[in-house]
Amino acid sequence: MFTFMNPYIKFVNYPQNYNWFLELIMPHYSPFVKTISRDIYKTWSGETLINFKWNKYGKYYYSIIWIGFMFLLGCFTAAATIPQQYINDDIQKQLLIASIILGFIHLSFEIRQIIYDPIKWISDIWNIFDLIAFLLPIYTSIYWLQTNNRNIHLISFSCLFLDIKFLLFFRVFESFGVYFAIIISVGKQVASFLFVLFIIIISFAHTFYILLSPEPNFSFGEYTNNNDPNDPWNLATAYHQVFGNGTVDPNPFMIQPPDENTNMFEDFGTSIFAMYLFLTGDSSALSNWTYKNNPSLVILIVLFSLLIVVYLMNLFIGLLSNAIEKDNNRVSFLIQKAEILAEIELFYLLPHQRRWNEWFPKVIYYYADFDKTRQEIKEMIKEGEWNTDEFSELKQKLLHKLKI
Repeated sequence: MFTFMNPYIKFVNYPQNYNWFLELIMPHYSPFVKTISRDIYKTWSGETLINFKWNKYGKYYYSIIWIGFMFLLGCFTAAATIPQQYINDDIQKQLLIASIILGFIHLSFEIRQIIYDPIKWISDIWNIFDLIAFLLPIYTSIYWLQTNNRNIHLISFSCLFLDIKFLLFFRVFESFGVYFAIIISVGKQVASFLFVLFIIIISFAHTFYILLSPEPNFSFGEYTNNNDPNDPWNLATAYHQVFGNGTVDPNPFMIQPPDENTNMFEDFGTSIFAMYLFLTGDSSALSNWTYKNNPSLVILIVLFSLLIVVYLMNLFIGLLSNAIEKDNNRVSFLIQKAEILAEIELFYLLPHQRRWNEWFPKVIYYYADFDKTRQEIKEMIKEGEWNTDEFSELKQKLLHKLKI
């Protein structure tokens, strides 16, 4: 077992001269908060910083934040999910009021982060997700209490964001956090590709909209007899009478009334959604037309299938695979954990707590196992990262003890 000194001296310390009340609104930052870099956290020194902070105060405050969120999740979920026959109105109102109070408490910390550094806040997708997860239950609860109207759309999305927010709390544990780090880092790398893909889908949606949109004088509520092949009434399911001699009456005796889904290309918004469905393999939006007499439609379908479904989607999968292999996911996880700890320091610890020497010492020491140290140094030598110009005598002694 070896004892090492962390080279980042005074890296976690905050200025000793401060205004207590001003520090609550605009706290000073330490080098640890300001400098969150991959170069730091790919080393043992960076990892020991994270472990020290997490064990000293991080895990306790994180647990308190998690428990506080669980109260919000429990109150709102109970009010929204328990059937009316099993919960009386007074208890339901109390749960909604509790959801509002707890939601505002959590929201206040998000507002402090926005005030502190709005550009950094908005650049982190988790912060935007947190804001929605707190605002939606607050608004839904207030709306429900004031109107006595159980808006199932608001409730559904509120529960969705709260449930996913609960899942995000697991990102502080390495077995889960690595995957969250992959989602964000890989997402950033392929964002430009997704934008190109989105523009191409919009372009095809626009083309299909022009080609397949009906004449403007049709109505869903009134049958129109015309020769427009894109009219929803001409695309709707029709029933014809078959006579005893086997002939079929060309005039239908019954037509199933069409709706907005009969021709999804009568509106540009549903045209985009139809293209998204086609991208996922559902081409039913284009199945109402006969392909033999629509060469333009066939050409567009083939182009979309080859360009988007076959080529670009397989290219996208390949880019994702390369991005995952390229990224050092453990380092990304440590950076993610460092950002969580920085958030706890700045917005959950009181100003005087950030000056406690026990939590924020000038020098940090850590223990390392003999075999792991030997393996790590061998790896550094192999990668050319073992610099003998600095502390050459100490490094020679260490190599001698490790028998390298």
